[in-house]
Amino acid sequence: MSWFTGFVVYFLIWWTILFAVLPWGVKRDENPMPGHDPGAPVRPYLWAKVAATTGIAAFLWLVAYWLINAPWISFRS
Repeated sequence: MSWFTGFVVYFLIWWTILFAVLPWGVKRDENPMPGHDPGAPVRPYLWAKVAATTGIAAFLWLVAYWLINAPWISFRS
């Protein structure tokens, strides 16, 4: 796997995991101010979700890298 292919695989895994992690810990504001969306979260914790996404994606990328380079599964034949 070249470095570019590895980056693309990591980016696709990261983006997919981000959408799975975004709903974690979301709590709605019970009394939103006028003009604010009533479905918006009180504290979105985006940096924590980005960190969790990065860690999970790194682990899944290592698994994907291992599977691609493993001799048991051939993607080239």
